[in-house]
Amino acid sequence: MSSTLFRTKKVEQSILDTEEPEHALKKSLSALDLTVFGVGVIIGTGIFVLTGTVAKNNAGPAVALAFAAAGVACALAALCYAEFASTVPVAGSAYTFSYASLGELPAWIIGWDLVLEFALGTAVVAVGWSGYIQSLMDNAGWQMPAALGSREGADGFGFDILAAVLVLVLTVILVLGMKLSARITSLVVAIKVTVVLVVIIAGAFLIKGENYDPFIPKEKPVEAGASLDSPLIQLMFGWAPSNFGVMGIFTAASVVFFAFIGFDVVATAAEETRNPQRDMPRGILGSLLICTTLYVLVSIVVTGMQNYTRLSVDAPLADAFKATGHPWYAGFISFGAAVGLTTVCMILLLGQTRVFFAMSRDGLLPRFFSRVHPRFKTPHRPTILLGVIIAILAGFTPLTELAALVNIGTLFAFVVVAIGVIILRRTRPDLPRAFRTPWVPVIPILSVCASLWLMINLPAETWVRFGIWMAAGFLVYFLYGRTHSRLRAGAAEEQPTAGGGTTP
Repeated sequence: MSSTLFRTKKVEQSILDTEEPEHALKKSLSALDLTVFGVGVIIGTGIFVLTGTVAKNNAGPAVALAFAAAGVACALAALCYAEFASTVPVAGSAYTFSYASLGELPAWIIGWDLVLEFALGTAVVAVGWSGYIQSLMDNAGWQMPAALGSREGADGFGFDILAAVLVLVLTVILVLGMKLSARITSLVVAIKVTVVLVVIIAGAFLIKGENYDPFIPKEKPVEAGASLDSPLIQLMFGWAPSNFGVMGIFTAASVVFFAFIGFDVVATAAEETRNPQRDMPRGILGSLLICTTLYVLVSIVVTGMQNYTRLSVDAPLADAFKATGHPWYAGFISFGAAVGLTTVCMILLLGQTRVFFAMSRDGLLPRFFSRVHPRFKTPHRPTILLGVIIAILAGFTPLTELAALVNIGTLFAFVVVAIGVIILRRTRPDLPRAFRTPWVPVIPILSVCASLWLMINLPAETWVRFGIWMAAGFLVYFLYGRTHSRLRAGAAEEQPTAGGGTTP
């Protein structure tokens, strides 16, 4: 039994599966498209919100170092993703990589983990987008009915219709094709990056040197009992840590890591890339480098504009400009945040549907979901199913406690991919690798250690919920996935018969 649970799927077979007409995705993406996708999903709620929270609760002006530390941890993982994505250019990202290196059961576990990660990430960001839109509507004198603007209406019933509609519209766009998705993403990313550059350039003229003193606070500079918890941080993490000093920087890094979630989604589009061996490493590493640079610059500017003890925890960038007498910039930033979050939702949804599609093509989920649309060549069935489920999730379900799983799920995927690189180097040294992670096994080991360190900084409740979701995944695998696996079925056909031959 253990041999079947850890049976790996050959890379050659994975690539061969992508050529089946009914299950083949259309190749239309370039390196620029992948980079835009990466920037589009990484720059989102994190840069517009987390800067103020972690500066005030943990790191002070040294929040720039926290972003840099989180970026380094992601870069270590990105090098591993780049090698896998160029070697195994198949939809599914960490799931597909695990199947080729660790075996079927580990692949199922990571696939199950990614489904949860992307679903909750999409729903959380959709709710954040709804909040920005409602804020802009309020500024214009329009107000949503209470029952349609949040989960808690006047009579206790509520449905966040804006969040749900956003997910459904993005679902339709993804069904219509990747090239259309890439064009829309490019437009929105251009707006979003423009807003970030405006913050950096305009804010640089408003910096006051005294706001950087002390650069690394040694203790919490607020009155005892004062609350620093941000509702949005509670929504995303379910917690708000408050230690300071050097350790505060590392704690802050585990929080701002949420702002980097997404570069791994680029790997899910490997099968739809025209030249994945060349373009996947460029897209993954390029988008991460651009976003890390922008994050560090924004955090330096905003903590220089306003003393970190007075930063807003809900809208630090916009409120910093208000505090310095420039309210016009505040509205511009809010608009950019609202527009920018649409691409975050779309690309997270894209990543989830591709993982689901890859798992169904392998038989671990119903094969019904592995057929592509005859015209658009997109996995329309899982896209529609997951889009509807996430729309309902975003509209109805309180996500305060569950959303913390997004971080731990991503870090877990990083650990598995890094280990997979080491194993595949030993088991399949003959594979052509267009991109090779440098200094193997040192870089993968450092990636594992960095990811585990950030996981340790997450609260115990998150680990418990993660364990429950994984236990449910084991149950689904042994009740359905194991018996329907195409790899297992193929192996059974090759078993020797009593007469000494093999079954047909």
